[in-house]
Amino acid sequence: MTERISETLETALWEALQEVKDPEIPTVSVVELGMVHRVAAEGGRVTVEMLPTFVGCPALDILRRDVTARLAQVDGVEEVEVRFVLNPPWTSDRITPEGRRKLAEFGLAPPPAADGPAIPPECPYCGARDTAIENLFGPTACRAIFYCKACRQPFEGLKPV
Repeated sequence: MTERISETLETALWEALQEVKDPEIPTVSVVELGMVHRVAAEGGRVTVEMLPTFVGCPALDILRRDVTARLAQVDGVEEVEVRFVLNPPWTSDRITPEGRRKLAEFGLAPPPAADGPAIPPECPYCGARDTAIENLFGPTACRAIFYCKACRQPFEGLKPV
C-alpha cells in the first residue's frame, strides 16, 4: 500500500524533479515538459510515473537514470523506481507556461496551446506569425522544421500532440 507522501517529502521530490532536464533540451525540466504524472512513496521507496512524449523516444533510459539519480539524493529516499506509463497519454498541452517560455528561449518553437492558434507556430526568434512548415521530419521524432517569412530564419518546433 502506498502511503501519503508527507508535504515536506513531496516538496523535496518535486524540487528535485525540477532539476532533471530533458537530455535533448537542457533548459527545460521534465516537470516543465509535463512528463511527471505521479509521485508516490512508501517508506524510503519512491515511485515516479512518467509520460513519454513519444513511445519510441530514445531518451527514456537517460531520463530514467537521471530521475533515479537525482531523487536518490533526497533525504529519506532509499530506492527509486521510474515507470513510463502511456495512460494518460502525454500531450503537448501538458507543457507549462514556463516550459513554453524556455523552449522559445532555447530557439525551439513550443507547440501551439490547445486554446491558441493552429500551427505553424510563431517564430521563436522574432515572434512573427508568418511562418510555414518546411519539413514534418526534424532531427528527432518530436520536432519539425519551420521557416519564418519575416526574419527569414529556419527554426525547429515541437510537434503538437
